[in-house]
Amino acid sequence: MGGQAGKVGFQHNLRRGNPVALSGFMDDQVLQHYRALLDAEDGAFDALEHACEDGDRRHWEADVAAWQKALKKKIIFLQRLGLEMPELATT
Repeated sequence: MGGQAGKVGFQHNLRRGNPVALSGFMDDQVLQHYRALLDAEDGAFDALEHACEDGDRRHWEADVAAWQKALKKKIIFLQRLGLEMPELATT
């Protein structure tokens, strides 16, 4: 597989946002970007969880919005990679 180390799934052109099929491989840059999106969603959910545990309604509402924004970014990224999730609305 010369030159294919560290690649799985698809390659994605992040600058243009267009999925590019390259023999079914995903490069490290895409995986790093996805990991960052997962980390952002996880952090937003942690803040939401703490607001819930503390009964802090003011922070709860802001944290729900932040978590939804992070989740939406992740879903849009996956859709740009070609993963279709018709049951999820992103609007």
